[in-house]
Amino acid sequence: MDLTAFLTGQIFGYILVIARLGSAMLFMPGLGEAYAPVRVRILLALVLSLALYPMVPVPPLVEGNLVFQAKLIIFEVTIGLWIGLMARILMTCLQFAGFQIGQVSALANAFASNSGSFQGSTMVANFLLVSGVALIFITNTHHIMIHSLMKSYNIFPLGEIIPGDLSQQAAKVATYSIYIGMSLAAPFYVLGILNNVALGLANRMMPTLPVFFVASSMLIFSGLLVFYIAAPSILKGFFQVFRVWFETFEI
Repeated sequence: MDLTAFLTGQIFGYILVIARLGSAMLFMPGLGEAYAPVRVRILLALVLSLALYPMVPVPPLVEGNLVFQAKLIIFEVTIGLWIGLMARILMTCLQFAGFQIGQVSALANAFASNSGSFQGSTMVANFLLVSGVALIFITNTHHIMIHSLMKSYNIFPLGEIIPGDLSQQAAKVATYSIYIGMSLAAPFYVLGILNNVALGLANRMMPTLPVFFVASSMLIFSGLLVFYIAAPSILKGFFQVFRVWFETFEI
C-alpha cells in the first residue's frame, strides 16, 4: 500500500468518526448547549474525534466506490444524531417538571413579569435545566457520555442501521421523558391539592376571606419550601435515569 492510499484511508476513517461523534455532540446535553460558541463546539468535536479515533473500531477504509462511502457517512450521521437527540429529549424531562412545578405551586406567578405566568414557568424550568447541565460536569457524567459514544460502536456497528428499532426507541424515550417529568413534579401535585382543599375549606368557613390573595402567598411560600427540599432529589432521580440510558441506549 502506497502512502497516498494509506493517508486516504486514515482521513476517511477520521471523517466517519466525526460523522458519528460530531453529530451526537450537536445535541448532547452539556457538550452541545446552544449558549456555547459554535466554534468552540466544532473544535471540541474535531479534537474529541481525533483523540478517540485510535480507540474506536473504525478501520482505515480505502474504497473507490463513492456511493458506498456516502452510504457509510449517512449511516454514521444518522446514528450520531439519534444518540444526541435521544439524550436531549431525556434531558427535557427537567424542563417539563419545571413547567409543572411553576404552574401547580404558583411559582410562575411569583416570578412572572408583564409577559404573564408563562415566563415564570420558563424560569423555573430553566433553573432545573441549567442545574442539570452544571451537575453533568460536577459529577463527571460527561466522562460517561464520552465513554458511551465509544461503546456505541458495539451496539451500532459501522455501516449497520435498523430504522425500525431506532424509531421505536425514540417513541419510548419521548414517552419515558414525560413520565419522569411528571414523577419528579409529583410532590407539587400533592402540595397543590392540599393547599387548594385547605383554602376551599377556609373560604367556606369564612366567606369574607380574600382567598385569592391568601392563596397566592400561601402557595408561593409552600412551593418555595418544597422546591428547596425536593430539588436535590429531583436532580438525583433524573441523573439515575440519565446514566442508565447511556449504558445501553435503551429504555
